[in-house]
Amino acid sequence: MSRLQSLFTTRTKILSVYFTAGFPRLNDTLPILEALEANGANLVELGIPYSDPMADGPTIQESSSIALKNGMCIDLLFEQIAAMRKTVTIPVVLMSYFNPTYLYGFERFCEQAAKVGIDGLIIPDLPLHEFEGKYKEITTRYNLSFNMLITSHTPNERIRQIDTLTDGFLYLVSSAATTGNTNELQDTQLSFFERVSKMQLKNPLMVGFGVHNRSTFNDATKFCNGAIIGSAFIRALKQSDDVAATTKQFLDSIRNGA
Repeated sequence: MSRLQSLFTTRTKILSVYFTAGFPRLNDTLPILEALEANGANLVELGIPYSDPMADGPTIQESSSIALKNGMCIDLLFEQIAAMRKTVTIPVVLMSYFNPTYLYGFERFCEQAAKVGIDGLIIPDLPLHEFEGKYKEITTRYNLSFNMLITSHTPNERIRQIDTLTDGFLYLVSSAATTGNTNELQDTQLSFFERVSKMQLKNPLMVGFGVHNRSTFNDATKFCNGAIIGSAFIRALKQSDDVAATTKQFLDSIRNGA
């Protein structure tokens, strides 16, 4: 059983945290991973910085820009996390856009990801038919889950098609906007989560976009297996001189705070 499968089999209200590799400082990637596990994160979505991140809001865009200026690149990321599995046991998925993985060489990218202990990928701009026809065989060969996004506008028939091609979790996008929304979740969003949860899909459900505090995390996990918090954590890291202490304080606020 994979780390992801084990997680979704044994836990509810799964807390996944996104952060950008190489932010706020170039060598913070592994210390943040270790701090997330030590303080109660169940899953990590590790973002590869990119100059044109279409789904990311201003906060994550800024973190990507800083990380790129710091010198982060795919080769350096794999170098930084080469020994990750000596200290990090929770699942880690890489989030990237397709262009960087294509330029790197998609199979080479998957091979290196598997070698360092990555559990899966999120590539939101890789079209479904392209993945099915060209790339699914590669991710399967390297035992990397491929985790796809759906929105409230995705037809049920397409949701079921995506579910058949996904082998990790479905990422429910709670908002039609980019990441970073700081409002509370609305009834229409909760209805979307409930509707999908009743479809009896084979994959677990994770909510992202707009989950930023304890209240929105609890709302998102009423109907789904867990939720992903990104921009709020990035904002906390931006002000941090001590990423371990900041991570502890942030996760305590989600699990136990007001």
